[in-house]
Amino acid sequence: MGEGGSAPKGRGEPRDQPPTARREQNAQVRPIRLGPRSVAALALVSAIGVAAFAWPLLAGPESTISAHAQDAPWLFAALLPLLVGVVVATISDVGLDAKAIAMLGVLAAAGAALRPLGAGTAGIEPMFFLMVLSGRVLGPGFGFVLGAVSMFASALLTGGVGPWMPFQMLSMGWVCMGAGLLPGADTLRGRRELWLLGAYGAVASVLYGTVMNLQGWPYISGLATGVSFVPGDAVGDNLARFLAYCLATSLGWDLPRAVLTVVLSLALGPAVLKALRRATRRAAFEAPVTFEAPKP
Repeated sequence: MGEGGSAPKGRGEPRDQPPTARREQNAQVRPIRLGPRSVAALALVSAIGVAAFAWPLLAGPESTISAHAQDAPWLFAALLPLLVGVVVATISDVGLDAKAIAMLGVLAAAGAALRPLGAGTAGIEPMFFLMVLSGRVLGPGFGFVLGAVSMFASALLTGGVGPWMPFQMLSMGWVCMGAGLLPGADTLRGRRELWLLGAYGAVASVLYGTVMNLQGWPYISGLATGVSFVPGDAVGDNLARFLAYCLATSLGWDLPRAVLTVVLSLALGPAVLKALRRATRRAAFEAPVTFEAPKP
C-alpha cells in the first residue's frame, strides 16, 4: 500500500493506548509522603489545637471561662508559624519546590471562592468536597495546610474574621489531613474510591460542626439552660450536655452539609480527581531536579 497505507499518527495515539498503560500511568500519582519532620510538626499543631478546643472541659469552677474568648489571637499567632513549619518540614523531607506551593495557592483560592456560594445557609458549604478530594491527592501534610489556608482566605473574602477563625482553620486542616490518611491512596480507583471519599466527607462534615460547637459552647454557661456548660462539673456530665446541645442546635446544619458533600463527591469526583492527579503527575513534586549539558 506504500506510504498511503500507514496509519496516521498524532491524534489517534492516546486513544489507542492500552488500558494497562493508562492504569500504570494513573497509579504513579501518589500523595506527597510524610517524613519524620512533617509528622512531628503535624503532631505539634494538632496537640495545640486539641488543647485549645478542650481545655474548658478541664477548667475548675473558680476559673474564668470568659478568658476562653481571649485565647483566639494567641492561637492564631501560634498557628501561622506552625503552618509554615509544616510546609518547611515537608519540603525538607521530600524536597518540594515552588510548583507545590503554587498548587497549594490555587486550591486554597478555589476553596475560598466556593465557600461564599452557600454562605453557610442550612449547612450548604460546597468547599468541603474540594477539600476532601484535594487532601486525598496531595496527602495529609499539605492537606492540613491547604484546609487551614483555605479557611483563612475565605474569612478574608467574606469578612468572617473573628475569634472563631483560628478554630475553623484547625478544624478544616484536620478534615483535609484525614482525607490524606485514607487507605488505598495509590491503588484504589473508580466507584469504590468515590464512595470511600463520600462516606468520609459525610462523617467529616458532621465532626467539623461538632468540633466547632465545642469552641463556642462554653460561652452559653451564663444562660443556665439544660444544655449549658457548667465550669468545674464532671467531664462526663458536661459531655452529655454538649451532645444534647449539638442535637438541638447544629445537627440541622451538619446533616445538609454532609449530604451535599456526598452528592458533589459522587457527581464531580471523577473529573476533579482526574484533574488533580494529572496536575500532580505533571508537576512531579518528588522528582529530583537534574541538569544536562546542552547538546551541540
